Amino acid sequence: MNFTEIKKFGNVDNRSISFISIFKETNSNYFKMKKLYIVILTALFCLQPFQNLNAQRKKKTVSYDESLYNGMEYRSIGPFRGGRAGTVTGVTNNNNLYYMGTAGGGVWKTTDAGNSWQCISDGYFGGSIGAIAVSESDPNIIYVGEGEQTLRGNVSSGKGLWKSMDAGETWIFIGLKDSEHISRIRIHPKNPDLVYVAAIGNLWKPNETRGVFRSKDGGDNWEKVLYVSDKAGAGDLILDPNNSRIIYATTWQMKRNGYRMDSGGPDSKFFKSTDGGDTWNDISTKTGLPSSPWGIVGITVSPIDSNRIWALIEADNGGLFRSDDAGATWKKINENRALRQRAWYYTRIYADTENIDKLYVMNVSYGVSTDGGKTFTLKNAPHGDHHDLWIDPNNNKRMVIADDGGAQISNDGGNNWTTYYNQPTAQFYRIATDSIFPYRIYGAQQDNTALRISHRSSGESITERDWEPTAGGESAHLAPDPKNNQIVYGGTYKGYMNRLDHTTGQARSTNVWPDNPAGSGAEIMKYRFNWNYPVSFSRHDSNKLYAGSNFLHVTTDEGQSWKTISPDLTRSLPETIESSGGPITQDNTGAEFYSNIFVISESVLEKNVIWTGSDDGLIHVTKDNGTTWTNVTPPASMSPKLNMINSIDPSPFHKGTVYVAATAYKFGDYTPYLYKTDNYGESWTLITNGIKDNYYTRVIRTDLVREGLLYAGTEWGMYISFDDGKSWAPFQLNLPITAIRDLQVRDNDLIVATHGRSFWIIDDLTPLHQISSEVANSDFYLYKPDTSYRMHQSGGWNEPDPKLVGKNHPDGVIINYVLNKFHESDSVQLEILEKDGTLIQRYSTSAKENKLDPTATKQLKVKAGGNHMVWDMRYQGYKSFEGMIFYSSPNKGPKAIPGIYKLKLTVNGTSKEQEFKIVKDPRLPNTQSDYQEQFDFLIVVRDQVSKANEAIIKIRSIQKDLKYLKEKTKDNDAIQQLISDYETELSIIENNIHMTKNQSRQDPLNYGIRINNRIAFLLADSQRGDFAPTQQAKQFFKEITDELNLELKNLSRLIDKQTEIVNSKVKQEDIKMISSEQ
Repeated sequence: MNFTEIKKFGNVDNRSISFISIFKETNSNYFKMKKLYIVILTALFCLQPFQNLNAQRKKKTVSYDESLYNGMEYRSIGPFRGGRAGTVTGVTNNNNLYYMGTAGGGVWKTTDAGNSWQCISDGYFGGSIGAIAVSESDPNIIYVGEGEQTLRGNVSSGKGLWKSMDAGETWIFIGLKDSEHISRIRIHPKNPDLVYVAAIGNLWKPNETRGVFRSKDGGDNWEKVLYVSDKAGAGDLILDPNNSRIIYATTWQMKRNGYRMDSGGPDSKFFKSTDGGDTWNDISTKTGLPSSPWGIVGITVSPIDSNRIWALIEADNGGLFRSDDAGATWKKINENRALRQRAWYYTRIYADTENIDKLYVMNVSYGVSTDGGKTFTLKNAPHGDHHDLWIDPNNNKRMVIADDGGAQISNDGGNNWTTYYNQPTAQFYRIATDSIFPYRIYGAQQDNTALRISHRSSGESITERDWEPTAGGESAHLAPDPKNNQIVYGGTYKGYMNRLDHTTGQARSTNVWPDNPAGSGAEIMKYRFNWNYPVSFSRHDSNKLYAGSNFLHVTTDEGQSWKTISPDLTRSLPETIESSGGPITQDNTGAEFYSNIFVISESVLEKNVIWTGSDDGLIHVTKDNGTTWTNVTPPASMSPKLNMINSIDPSPFHKGTVYVAATAYKFGDYTPYLYKTDNYGESWTLITNGIKDNYYTRVIRTDLVREGLLYAGTEWGMYISFDDGKSWAPFQLNLPITAIRDLQVRDNDLIVATHGRSFWIIDDLTPLHQISSEVANSDFYLYKPDTSYRMHQSGGWNEPDPKLVGKNHPDGVIINYVLNKFHESDSVQLEILEKDGTLIQRYSTSAKENKLDPTATKQLKVKAGGNHMVWDMRYQGYKSFEGMIFYSSPNKGPKAIPGIYKLKLTVNGTSKEQEFKIVKDPRLPNTQSDYQEQFDFLIVVRDQVSKANEAIIKIRSIQKDLKYLKEKTKDNDAIQQLISDYETELSIIENNIHMTKNQSRQDPLNYGIRINNRIAFLLADSQRGDFAPTQQAKQFFKEITDELNLELKNLSRLIDKQTEIVNSKVKQEDIKMISSEQ
């Protein structure tokens, strides 16, 4: 091995090379010592993996303080269609108050009985919630346990317990950080400091923080009072409603990993305590209960009679069991499969609070029994797949249910429920966008349909009308046809795929291989497909659609036929492709189908280069469009064997460079894994410095404009790198704590697919493109705005309610600037200018609010650090006056026409300027002259409204003077008559120009509007869209202007005449306007 050969090893640093070179040159017996040489070289290689993490920290890094860009913000667009919730509770004696814990979106609260919901955990914690409990004795006290108990394939873990003393306004962390998943919290009915917690524990590997825990001091300290093993957690827990010293608990032996789920084992048991949890008795072998092994067990106690207990047990001979002697003996009373199908996902039961024979069982449908559990009627809340139920202890008609669509409330015993279309808690996997303007975002919502949603709309908000279901299913990758976005291809679990034509509504099967493997493991499949298998169009050939099983497939005829263009690109380990479910109940939905291609990514720069990553840890690349493939998986020292390759992002700047995000969390490894190669995978660099060591990563994306600018999504939020991954910093801004599953950079926007809080977008990334040492070292800096589209977005009378609808794209120019040094005494001014410097609008920190004068400087609110505002593209409106009521004529000036404009930011007399560009809506056929003609017309119309209003202002000023004179001359009949005549004539002209009787919004329906309102309506009517004025608009404007001019002429004559007469009379009578006499 020579020096050149050594250099081929990417992990050998320069110091190693130098050492080896010196060794070679100085030792005359070099060849005799070849064995020793190899030993030394091997040692250097073995040390390298351990040096790799430290090496990340030694590289020169580039970072910027968040204050330089914290004026930017994420925008929540929805959809408002609830995702899975696993825990709910109401509050006694408050019929409008309920709480919900979601699978990925934190804790939510409604104070209006489910009409709207608001997240109350933001700013403290978020993500997956397993249990919520409200104290009966003090409903301001709430306990929350993280980590859902619905342990399906997309499950997220938690970090312990939280407590609020003020109904969710603030929170404190109270421990059990390694509990991972909490299934129940029970609070003593009279002592809110006595709390019991059922912890399932770590799903992926054995751990000690599981079982039943107790705190006697409100969570300050915890003691483990029930523990079976490091493989079994507590699945359910209930206090006897009539004697809280009596407690029942069940343990659940359960495990997951990347390729299987196992529910059941010898450590699944049933326990009872009669001393508040000090001691426990195993009652699993009591007479009438099934033999071991058990899986999950759900339990409930009747509040009417504590001797009556029900247990729903997953076992070979399981079913619903009842005891009428407090657990001493049992009898199986029901084995209906509809109540215990897919047991690990449901198995929750609830005794009615007023009827001893009424029982509820949660499952796909929820079952209701009125005969003690012998028979059930199956019902459905609005969504289905039900997980939790709370029944008011004082009113069994009042309840709240948790299901795969969130939470819904009933006040009539379940006959009617509130909607879940007001909860932005959707769990999305992947992002696709189409090629139209404005573009739509495509994603598959777990536990619901796939959908597409507009990233901006013509309305004031993003609502249900702005999204629609699309192809595929809940786990789909979606691929809109680049040639016709009305054609969409969507996958779903088990390899199903369809092609939906949105024009006709017809769907067609386009499965790669249409064999239905339902109920069986992946081992029987010709092609194995992941739950979330990839489907995507080629970047270079819009006729080419890829799909990934354990092979890569391609179609060029819309799925009529498929060609396999790779060998098996996975490990195909036999133990990873077997049937899943455990010793009792098999569960083969496709969620555990493993050893499949998980990501497909074509090079942006090279037509025939395709990358694939598998869910069992392999990365392959082809440089010849699939003819040959190379395994370029990072070495085992850098990447765990079964590391799920979740995203591969080819560089738009350099051939052979890609960025990879991977995770091994399903094997209990929460380490973030991000990699970069710049030589087609011959060598790799781990690039995770700065990311918390348990924030595992699913996605990395490169910016499309600034080289080295990267974005990463983790289980707990966003990160950003300015130095090509050498260092990372949080990029959370206003984004809630939630899992990030995918990102896409599109048109200087960053789209975020969360797994629990729907879609979010940053609308303008350009400040990040411009950040530099100059920006960081300046006292202030004005960023150049991104190109802005002149769009038509209607508004309403009131601001949209963010609890009910998504936030629309700002209707204007997004302006970002930084004040690195700012004091309250500083003067800050921002001006919007035409290209030639003509002022359009001015904003200032010293401005006073003046709504009547459109030329007045507007108020500017600023803070130290990043600042953000939106200019609505409008010129000044018309002048108005106090008490002015116009009908259907908002005071909005004309919009700026497409073209170049300028911003000028002045801080304490020092100015900086930036140009920016406004462009037309590309969907419109308008010419520049059309925009100019509309603008010119609107300006003259606006000015006529101002002229009319200025006449009213003048009239009212004279009326004010006359009123004063009238008070001063009460005894002078001659002057009183002059004033009265003058007022009468002024009033006639005033009411010809403006209807003075209109004093509230709908008064104009009673009193006809006059000249100024009619012109103002023309102004509003003529800017409803981006169109030149109609001929009739021009003709009407000429006529109404003539009417106004006549009134103005009459007013001028009247003022000249009557003012002279009155003033002369006052002088003649020697009336003192200001008297010194008291």
